[in-house]
Amino acid sequence: MRLALFQPDIPQNVGAALRLAACLDVDLEVIEPCGFPLSDKAVKRAALDYGRLARWTRRESFEAFMAAPERQLGRLVLFTTRGAQPLHSFVFQPGDTLLFGRESAGVPAEVHEVAQARLLIPLAPEARSLNLTVSAAIGLSEALRQTDGFPKPLVP
Repeated sequence: MRLALFQPDIPQNVGAALRLAACLDVDLEVIEPCGFPLSDKAVKRAALDYGRLARWTRRESFEAFMAAPERQLGRLVLFTTRGAQPLHSFVFQPGDTLLFGRESAGVPAEVHEVAQARLLIPLAPEARSLNLTVSAAIGLSEALRQTDGFPKPLVP
């Protein structure tokens, strides 16, 4: 299971995603360009000391992301407010990459077109959207639950 962020705008979300990836033992890919310098202090501050534990890769563009060998390991699953299928009715597979769009604009049509699945997280009718990393945690949790992919706790 992999987590990917498409051109994120907010450094704190990338930091929180690094922490999420480290804690749940999944790889993270950050697709540039970002709306901030990726070396920004806020990313490091938000990731706390988890940044050194996270396995993450910077992709210079969406084209580079799509050309990466990891794309051959499973499906590209896009989470979007324009999704057609609720995440709880989707069957995840261990090699899936869960892709989350830019906070300000989501993803362009060409990204929607290449995704093998487009999912939404059902929200109350009055609500527009969740925070990026909250959405990633919800999607990743459901995917790991279905595939028995959560880290196994150490038993003394």
